[in-house]
Amino acid sequence: MRRKLFITVVVALAVAPSAHARPTQLMPGVTYERTLEWSAAGPVAMHVVRTPKPGGLYSLTPLLSNETITSLDTLSSMQRAASTRMTSIGVNGDYFSYSGSWPTGVLMRSGVIEHHPATNRAALGVDTSGNVHVDPVKWAATWKGPSTVGYAIRKLNETPGAHETALYTPVWGPRTPTIKGTAVILQPFPPLTPRRDLTGVVASVVADQSVPIPPDGAVLVGRGDGAQNLLIDAPVGAQLTVRVPLAGNWSQVTDAIGGGPTLVKDGRPIANSGEALTAAQVRGRSPRTAVGQRADGGIVMLAVDGRQAGWSIGITTLDLALALMRYGCVTGLALDSGGSTTVAFDGKVLNRPSDRRGERPVSDGLVVAYAGVFTPAPTPPTLSPNADRAGDREALAYKVVRPSTVSAKLIAPDGTARELFAGPRNPGRYRLSWDGTDAAGAPALEGSYHWNVTATDDLGRTSTDDRVFRLDKTLGFLRISPGARRTEFTLSREARIRVTIETPGGAVLRTIASGVRPAGPVTVLWNGRNTKKKLFKRGTYAVRVSATSEIGVSALRLPLRIVR
Repeated sequence: MRRKLFITVVVALAVAPSAHARPTQLMPGVTYERTLEWSAAGPVAMHVVRTPKPGGLYSLTPLLSNETITSLDTLSSMQRAASTRMTSIGVNGDYFSYSGSWPTGVLMRSGVIEHHPATNRAALGVDTSGNVHVDPVKWAATWKGPSTVGYAIRKLNETPGAHETALYTPVWGPRTPTIKGTAVILQPFPPLTPRRDLTGVVASVVADQSVPIPPDGAVLVGRGDGAQNLLIDAPVGAQLTVRVPLAGNWSQVTDAIGGGPTLVKDGRPIANSGEALTAAQVRGRSPRTAVGQRADGGIVMLAVDGRQAGWSIGITTLDLALALMRYGCVTGLALDSGGSTTVAFDGKVLNRPSDRRGERPVSDGLVVAYAGVFTPAPTPPTLSPNADRAGDREALAYKVVRPSTVSAKLIAPDGTARELFAGPRNPGRYRLSWDGTDAAGAPALEGSYHWNVTATDDLGRTSTDDRVFRLDKTLGFLRISPGARRTEFTLSREARIRVTIETPGGAVLRTIASGVRPAGPVTVLWNGRNTKKKLFKRGTYAVRVSATSEIGVSALRLPLRIVR
């Protein structure tokens, strides 16, 4: 009995979280956290993004690499390219073809279909009410000429198989591939929206050639029987009708992306969805990506690092499903996994992709896009205007993505507000700087300040972003001698100090001084040795000084190079 109890306790400890960072607000309503848990097989690093329900200023939308089907790009680069129209956080998207670069499943953006769905594999769709649908999607597109016969369009923006017909739209690129068959150029032809008849006029018919794709048109390309059907029923000048029905409850879906397998359905985990995926895609521990929707409509994105011993071993699809449910998801889908697994915010990667070269170029991504005012965290986090050239000015910024009326103000510790800008702004990033003085030029109060920006855009939508930083002159004038044998700094008031030697990444290696010190200059001596009285090895380190006073905690850090 004791042995069984002991084993139970050990297993419980093995799956218990060992490091759980508090969620950080990245933009209004959107939080990010990284958790590090210990499983029986090793550590699991999970990156968790939680956002409001799509609607209003928020949308759940795919990004396409370089805005073309036949190109790959990194998720962070896609975000930077889209940054003029959104602030986004998101993950990698669908599986993709290594030979052709196109996504292997459905892609629909703003109501326009850009790639056909995969057979017997689920996709994620977002409807006009912000609800997420996870379902297999049947592809049954057809074209019809002057006769009443309807012909199948088997592929959209992908090379047709033998005896098949494919439709190419401008998102493919400037020209169709060179294919032995028949190409019918439709011009004009409307954007490919589902569930309606779309008509275009045959401008020309070409055989066995690559042809331009008109920006306001499309091209039908047939091989074998598909080519013969086009020759018979698509003469120059004829009007062709294309229809793409989307069955089921996808009638209101406007944005969609492929993936798989289904992880959560109707609030229950799916152990085996039976979808057409390879064993490598669904079995074993790997880096994995997932997205789900909570009962309240909020979106949860998960990216789990893997294939990195000592950091994260990855996760199974079933454990990924259970993780979505722990965060309240009632529906959820896995996306591309392995080296593709990435989570990024505003063009910056937040996780540790497993590829040796780092972030992998992919076909598409799935992001939560925010259209309101965004204020990056002020830098430095502590303003210390004491003329020591460290934190003497506070960099403040904000971004709007639509024409907006903006009010940008500083709110002091006593609650008084000082408006730094008020008026109209075009879309763009705006930067200000503050030197720690009030409107009259006198030193401002020390304490916590709010950088508060409100914007009302041209659609009448009002948003506010608020960031906190501190004005604290307690610590300044940090200097270190070679090897940090002598560390000097100044306190403007009594404070509890701590002086540490750290790795470049911030891990503390040795505390060389601590305790309360009075106002004035402070000198700390160090013999260059660690806690075992051995000299530090040559290399790059850092000296960090922190001071806790009635104002708060302030810190200064300088690089340290030890040479023997």
